[in-house]
Amino acid sequence: MSVSNFMLKAAAPAMLLVLAGCATGLPTQVSRFNALSAPSGQTFVIQAADPHNQGGIEFGQYAQLVRQRLIAQGFRDAGNAERSDLVVMLDYGVDNGQAKVVGYPSLSARFGFGAYRPFYWGWYDPFAFDSGTEVRSYRVFTSFVDMDIKRTSDGQAVFEGTAKARSTSDKLPRLVPNLVEALFTNFPGQSGETVRITVPDAPRGTTAKY
Repeated sequence: MSVSNFMLKAAAPAMLLVLAGCATGLPTQVSRFNALSAPSGQTFVIQAADPHNQGGIEFGQYAQLVRQRLIAQGFRDAGNAERSDLVVMLDYGVDNGQAKVVGYPSLSARFGFGAYRPFYWGWYDPFAFDSGTEVRSYRVFTSFVDMDIKRTSDGQAVFEGTAKARSTSDKLPRLVPNLVEALFTNFPGQSGETVRITVPDAPRGTTAKY
């Protein structure tokens, strides 16, 4: 067995772990545009961008995460829209995922039986690989959190932010808290800038967030 084949065999499981977000945290892409004034006690109310989510228990859980972070920034919860200086529109979701495939030498190739041919997603027929290649498949999901803030007085947008992540999990209760955390990292950020923020893994002994 060649050194290159051995390295491919050993690397494939590690690649899956990294894509699952278990090795280095949840890599997140955050884009923000802002014209926010420095926080000085402005009041806010949080509403669902999707009317179907308004009043829902799940939405309420995510809205509470955003509420806590806005208060930590120096804003105040108005309690209702009539008394608020700002309206925060919150949206979230996850797609249906995309199939991914990793190919590496099989046991037969390891012991010298059969020729190894690499598998390239989109270029090689997954049903035509020879006995020298083993394939592992998985799905990658893209999740997001959008947060837009407008002034109540004139409806003018003062902040637009989006956090996106790719992972092998589609569980929003695990993903949304991490996306919110990324969105508020160095909040409000430099307007027009897209940055990559990695949300750390959950501490040992706790349930992973994604």
